[in-house]
Amino acid sequence: MAAPLGHDRVGTGPPLLLIHPLGADRHVWDQVAERLAPTREVISLDLPGFGTSQPLREEPTPAALAAAVAEFTDSLGVTRPDVAGNSLGGWVALELALAGHAASVTAIAPAGLWSRPLGQKRALARTLSRLGLPLVSTATATARGRRLLLAGSVARPELVGPAAAARLIRSYATAPDFTRVNAAMRSAMFTRLAEVEVPVTLVWPEFDGLVRRPRRLPPTVVSIDLPGAGHIPMLDQPDAVVAILERSAAGQDPGDRSSMLYRLSSPAKGVIDADV
Repeated sequence: MAAPLGHDRVGTGPPLLLIHPLGADRHVWDQVAERLAPTREVISLDLPGFGTSQPLREEPTPAALAAAVAEFTDSLGVTRPDVAGNSLGGWVALELALAGHAASVTAIAPAGLWSRPLGQKRALARTLSRLGLPLVSTATATARGRRLLLAGSVARPELVGPAAAARLIRSYATAPDFTRVNAAMRSAMFTRLAEVEVPVTLVWPEFDGLVRRPRRLPPTVVSIDLPGAGHIPMLDQPDAVVAILERSAAGQDPGDRSSMLYRLSSPAKGVIDADV
């Protein structure tokens, strides 16, 4: 029997699975899920070791996380949904597609496409966030406080509501398996992008300071910019994210120049790095 994962399931229509970034939980997708529910069955879940989901017993590599997600969604009767993920969630989405468990993938600022393993890095920001937990509600109650706390995650923190901001900080600080998952992610790479046989759209937020696109991508992959967005654009630009998902999951080119939201992009110089 599949281990249960914390999840929300709303709407009717073709299934769409939403996977959060490292340190967050399913609620980063709340505004996106609400907007998509009239036309899609939207399932947002907590990865093992985050939110209300228990950690894996084995090493929590992105592939192992994907296997747990696939087992759980199968138990829901959802066997091959469209999948969207952000950062670590984007990598997990690609692993799901590689294993035959996704009809399409939209990966926003996906982790794993770096040119070499990143190596371990002391999570100073997480340590500080844990120390500051008693003050989170007070700090996120003001636009200035949200700018200070979320500047590394979103481009316009003042647009994020106080409750959503506080929830993100708390999930980041308290995720039970953050350290193991972060270590597994940073010590590996996703090298099989060219082997993914379903449609793949990679989305690169303009002001993302954590993950940058690689120099080269397979010609079958659609790569687009998301102007004015930071690393977690679902929080301050949900309408733009929804528009991308509506097109990419429907098999349309989300970088179509007929839409003013997007512009097709070519790989930029530099290697991906991440401080997550």
